[in-house]
Amino acid sequence: MTPGGGSGPMKDCEYSQISTHSSSSPMESPHKKKKAAPKRKWEIFPGRNKFFCNGRIMMARQTGVFYLTLVLILVTSGLFFAFDCPYLSEKITPAIPAVGGILFFFVMGTLLRTSFSDPGVLPRATPDEAADLERQIDIANGSSSGGYRPPPRTKEVIINGQTVKLKYCFTCKIFRPPRASHCSLCDNCVERFDHHCPWVGNCVGKRNYRFFYMFILSLSFLTVFIFAFVITHIILRSQQAGFLNALKDSPASVLEAVVCFFSVWSIVGLSGFHTYLISSNQTTNEDIKGSWSNKRGKENYNPYSYGNIFTNCCAALCGPISPSLIDRRGFIQPDTPQPTAPSNGITMYGATQSQSNMAAATPLLQSEHSITSEELSLPGKTTIGAPCATLTLGQPTPPSSMPNLSSETGLTDMIPLKEEHEGHQFLTPEEAPSPPGMLPAGSPITHSHTMHVLSLASQDSLHEDSVRGLVKLSSV
Repeated sequence: MTPGGGSGPMKDCEYSQISTHSSSSPMESPHKKKKAAPKRKWEIFPGRNKFFCNGRIMMARQTGVFYLTLVLILVTSGLFFAFDCPYLSEKITPAIPAVGGILFFFVMGTLLRTSFSDPGVLPRATPDEAADLERQIDIANGSSSGGYRPPPRTKEVIINGQTVKLKYCFTCKIFRPPRASHCSLCDNCVERFDHHCPWVGNCVGKRNYRFFYMFILSLSFLTVFIFAFVITHIILRSQQAGFLNALKDSPASVLEAVVCFFSVWSIVGLSGFHTYLISSNQTTNEDIKGSWSNKRGKENYNPYSYGNIFTNCCAALCGPISPSLIDRRGFIQPDTPQPTAPSNGITMYGATQSQSNMAAATPLLQSEHSITSEELSLPGKTTIGAPCATLTLGQPTPPSSMPNLSSETGLTDMIPLKEEHEGHQFLTPEEAPSPPGMLPAGSPITHSHTMHVLSLASQDSLHEDSVRGLVKLSSV
């Protein structure tokens, strides 16, 4: 094929190899490729939790005891409504199944609300936040040497005249707020941590404590209610047909009585204990550790108590519920692409830059109208033949990472573009201008307005791919 004999099929072949609309184009920005579906934050949550319903339900990973709680409540209540309520509503009053139904639904609602909600998990520090916190700790303790010296990991704050220590969590990389603690089972720091309750399958903290308290309190009433009316049912049947016959006629009542008898003591006792904690504005964690005294005159008095039982109860049960801090259903924000640092005063157009910037830097690959020597005339420069697209970015130099470039194939990274009335046309390698210092002696071709958009190919893999493509194209 002759150098100047570019035919129609040849043009199609050349353009198909450098088409910017092709999915295999080496200069195509990776941001234009098909993106994966965005993930939500609960999918990469670092704690040991399980999520359901697209992050709406949050529970601990160990949920076996929670299912046992559900089975006990559902089976006991179901037997009561199926075998005892028909007889009791007929012999005593229809209000018995109605009251039992209200208690049952209230117990189930508060149980599920406690189990499925965020107890007040504190978000972990990001790497930048953790590094900044480490620098603050080092500065506060005067640790500027390179040797490792573990600094103190506590801070002190004053709350209502009482000094409270804030402990540093090595897992979450934060100073825990007052009354917060790290749950070893869920591996999370929980705000106003009370305890981890396996019966509800979740931690009990600031955001679900009131529902936990209402659950155990209503469950106490339901257990006592079922136990009392099951005994009443057996007594009424015993009066008619004898005790043994009453047990034979209603064996389900015996099972209900046994379950309620062994459950009522622990449930009622737990309700009484948490009633005491609410009235003194303490948590189970603080009470077990003996952190505070209920007497105001002592040195370790409770700084969180309002000094009034009614006010403490209202603050725990009627105050506003704080929003969740972990935003578990939010989308993960992708890392913002950073532009590559400039080199030698010339901007690098790499994969992190937008395609519009790349288009401005590489008009050779564009089908739109390019800047010509007639539109941008510079004194002291000459042109070759027809007007060609130019974008002067400085003194061009051959890439150092391509040692095999010669006067025959290494000059194709600076091919100007001709424009004719019928469309675009490429110059052959023999017609292409060469950079200064690489022209053979006596060559009649002088340097013109050339583009040096690929001078940084050694620093960017995308530019290397584009250079290879153009070299292959010129060799055809």
